[in-house]
Amino acid sequence: MGKVAAGRVPAIVMGRGPTAIGILRSLVMAGIPAYVACPPGDMATRSRWYRPTPGAAWDGTPGPQALDTLRAMPLERAVIIPGADDAAMWLTHLPSSDLGSRFLVCSSTRTAQALLQDKSVFAGFVAAAHIPHPRTFRLTTLADVAEVPMHQLDRVFIKPVNSQRFSDVVGAKGVWVDSLDGLRDAWARFHAQGFSVMAQEYVPGPATEHYFIDGFRDANGAYPGLFARRRLRMSPPDFGNSSCSCAIPLDAVPEAERHIRRLLDGLDYRGIFSAEFKRDPRDGEYRIIEVNTRAWTYVEFAARRGVNVCDMAWHDAQELPVPRAPRQYPAGRFCVDLYHDMASLRRRRSGVAEIAGQWLHADLHVFRMDDPKPALHAIAGMVRKRFDRPATQTHDAHVPRAVP
Repeated sequence: MGKVAAGRVPAIVMGRGPTAIGILRSLVMAGIPAYVACPPGDMATRSRWYRPTPGAAWDGTPGPQALDTLRAMPLERAVIIPGADDAAMWLTHLPSSDLGSRFLVCSSTRTAQALLQDKSVFAGFVAAAHIPHPRTFRLTTLADVAEVPMHQLDRVFIKPVNSQRFSDVVGAKGVWVDSLDGLRDAWARFHAQGFSVMAQEYVPGPATEHYFIDGFRDANGAYPGLFARRRLRMSPPDFGNSSCSCAIPLDAVPEAERHIRRLLDGLDYRGIFSAEFKRDPRDGEYRIIEVNTRAWTYVEFAARRGVNVCDMAWHDAQELPVPRAPRQYPAGRFCVDLYHDMASLRRRRSGVAEIAGQWLHADLHVFRMDDPKPALHAIAGMVRKRFDRPATQTHDAHVPRAVP
């Protein structure tokens, strides 16, 4: 880890969980002093580098109270780096507020953020731009449901327009439907719960068909850092998160790089991003799934390969020259979320020795020998959750079958 340079403008990490940990460690690598605005008891508070924001306690929640907290905060200047969608959206207003000269952000316009975060609007935009994307149908009314051509599609699932609350309530990122009646029933239930949802055709293929282009686009439209990775395993299967991924050369996925550059250039996007693609085995197209408009969960993995987008955002927010990362970073390194990868291992009957070998030579997500307490805190929480699950199970038994 790098040494913090005295006198540098500090950064404020606005987030929680593994993403906040990744941002904090990336800043420490770059020698940038950092504070963390996160809930009390969050795993980020266990890090050896954790410091709460000075002044009144702030849990990182955006809104009017956050503005009051920032006004009273005893800092002359700071750069805020978001680790959640709502934080990234909220920060788009900050530059034009009375706090804009004190609390700096590297952000796109609210219009660009909203387009990329609203998955149904995003689907329409990329379709108009002729960027490959799964067939998607926004379901605002029952009439929209009736228009979905289920007979023309392969596998279909329902997903939220904005996903932050959906997965907490439903317990999954998506819900399978296999008929028009099933689609109508699922829509009615989610609509009653206040969710805006859409139907999307599932792109076939295993976890290894998922690719990510992570990086940074600066205020001048340049890309000082890009990083590509390939998903090897995910948990839960089909619609889970990466439990094991591998750094790959950018030259291995030129089509995906071309698509994300064209998309972000068209929006004059500014800031950190992470774009997910799935290669469609039916035609070989790299279909864009979504774009995160803030630091992503595995941001530290990229920083440890030399692509430190948090350092780039810190410089760009202050209108300083942005450091450029090498295009030829070390490829072939694995990143493993050990807890969730163990779950994927239990579903396998072969390749156990190969996976164990990957673990031995991987960057472990969250866990670090020089900063072990966040991972130990997370493990303790998972153990408590496992024992408490029967007493706290609250999911509606009538919700359609969630993707496992």
